[in-house]
Amino acid sequence: MDRPEGAIDEPPPTPGPRHFDQDGDATRRTWLASERTVLAWLRTGLTATAVALGVGKLLPDLRGEHGTRWPFVALGAGYAVLGILIVVYGLYRGREVDRAIREGRWLGLDERAMWVVGGLTIALGLMAAVVIVADS
Repeated sequence: MDRPEGAIDEPPPTPGPRHFDQDGDATRRTWLASERTVLAWLRTGLTATAVALGVGKLLPDLRGEHGTRWPFVALGAGYAVLGILIVVYGLYRGREVDRAIREGRWLGLDERAMWVVGGLTIALGLMAAVVIVADS
């Protein structure tokens, strides 16, 4: 078979790997990732605070004079404490990670903090289930 003029027998070679300043570029990406992580901690804390207002204030007000208010208020206060803990730990963690990046070392996640935040979240979820069932 005749090939048309200008036809390519094989694809052009792929360009070689891009060289970059590994220290500079990788560190910049790491700093930005750290910043995004701190912002995620702040958003999560803010979300828990919004849940606190919804559960502890709005739900009891919407119910009017029907039923007991204190379980919702207590649950809302618990979510407020959770939100505060998340923000405080997120800011602390962000500062420590930034220090580790500056020093060129790895900083693992604090297991105790995760157990506190996770345990409180589980406890509040169980309390919410009890309040919902008891109020039905």
